[in-house]
Amino acid sequence: MPASTRPRRIGMIVPSSNTCLEPQTYRILGVRTDVTVHFTRIPVTRIALDDSSDRQFDPTVMQEAAALLATADVDVIAWNGTSGSWLGPAHDQELAAGISGATGIPATTSTLAYLEAFRTFGTERIGLFTPYTADVNHRVIACYEREGIKTVDHRALGLSDNESFARVTDDEMRPGSLELAAAAPDALVYLCTNLYGANITAEVEDATGVPVLDSVAVTLWHALKLAGAPLLEPRWGRLLG
Repeated sequence: MPASTRPRRIGMIVPSSNTCLEPQTYRILGVRTDVTVHFTRIPVTRIALDDSSDRQFDPTVMQEAAALLATADVDVIAWNGTSGSWLGPAHDQELAAGISGATGIPATTSTLAYLEAFRTFGTERIGLFTPYTADVNHRVIACYEREGIKTVDHRALGLSDNESFARVTDDEMRPGSLELAAAAPDALVYLCTNLYGANITAEVEDATGVPVLDSVAVTLWHALKLAGAPLLEPRWGRLLG
């Protein structure tokens, strides 16, 4: 007979060229056995401000992926990508509502998770670090400003090939991170779920006193919250514990 109880199950929709978020999510969870995470992929290879890039985030494709996750009886479904940060939060709000309406399962996205974190922690001023091109950063900054979030400074590594983001090293992230923290924002944001920002979160927080919100950790935090599961260890972001 099947067991009457089971771990909480989190379903995640993953950009196809992302090689970070799956291993990083399980690294963050560590030895926990109270939750399991289950992934399905959609085609995403490039981040830019043009129609061919935007079409990668079509809600129909997302809903088809969500329907597959729903067959695993997951407790929450997350689009684990930050596209709503430049397409606009309304895009992701409609996406999450569509997924929930079609599956009956609570849904979120990385962008909605960030907005919930900003509200929860009273974050109004951020330092923004991304692997993206500068024009994508400027679009993110404008979208966040409409949500009441001011970006005091930002760094963009100038990359557009999604697979390349995961090859950014800790050493390449440190200088810009410390420069952004020097502006004393309410939080430093590593925006990209294919960026290993969580690797240096504790180090940067200890060195600067500025809280760090990494996309992989923030998305997992919100998914755990929606699933009614315990949250994260403080080393993955002291605000998320």
